[in-house]
Amino acid sequence: MKPQSAETDTGNAVGEGPSAARKHATTSGKETDGFDTWLALRKATDRNRANLIADIVGHPKGAPSVRELDYMNPDLGEDAIRRHLGVLQEVGVIEEAVVEPGDRVRGYPYKFYLLTDHARALFDRNDLFPVDAWRRQYARVEKPGEITELEAMPRPE
Repeated sequence: MKPQSAETDTGNAVGEGPSAARKHATTSGKETDGFDTWLALRKATDRNRANLIADIVGHPKGAPSVRELDYMNPDLGEDAIRRHLGVLQEVGVIEEAVVEPGDRVRGYPYKFYLLTDHARALFDRNDLFPVDAWRRQYARVEKPGEITELEAMPRPE
């Protein structure tokens, strides 16, 4: 089961209006450090991006690779996943953790995706993407050996 958005990309956050999203923001929706909470909520609550965020939150290490996200979202495909991840990065919801070139293992992913601290705080303020619930949900999905192996890989700091 994945989160469902109230509207598509330009709509309100799931179950919330603009006032809830701006609770800790300036009147423009931007926090004092430049993180635009309203824009982040709009982009994060698109159905496909919300599904990807739920899988990032639910991942045992909180930082899946595109291959892991592709397994969990087979209807999207890797190219669409990368585009959605790019949108989420642009608005500061997720960030990449990259394995340094000398530490990479051939045939294994070297980029992993995790929530930013701003996004986690925003989601917590709005009761979105609770970690415990999504970890339980993610764990229920039966995964082949390749995905289980990828889950166990160390992530960069």
